[in-house]
Amino acid sequence: MKRIYLFCDNGMSTSMMAQRMQEVADKHNLPFECKAFSYKKISSIIEENKLDCILIGPQTKFLYDDINRRYGDKTPVMVIDAADYGMMDAEKVLKKAIVAMKKFKNN
Repeated sequence: MKRIYLFCDNGMSTSMMAQRMQEVADKHNLPFECKAFSYKKISSIIEENKLDCILIGPQTKFLYDDINRRYGDKTPVMVIDAADYGMMDAEKVLKKAIVAMKKFKNN
């Protein structure tokens, strides 16, 4: 099971995106776990779980450099595209996360 976790200020706005991403993954029988959390819990979440991709909500993109510096050597870190997020295009966000994981694995 691959873990794709989304982080934003309180984990509230990304919860809907994570839920929709999980629905897309389930529909296509993809072995993914998509969940959302507050970025304030990222350290404890990562200590407890091996993440395969970290997605940052566009409203907290200012956190990218710090999160990538801390965890980017272990897992891909990316900011969710604001247009995809605004449209709640979970399938597109999931596809981009999968591409990021494949690229990371090949490096």
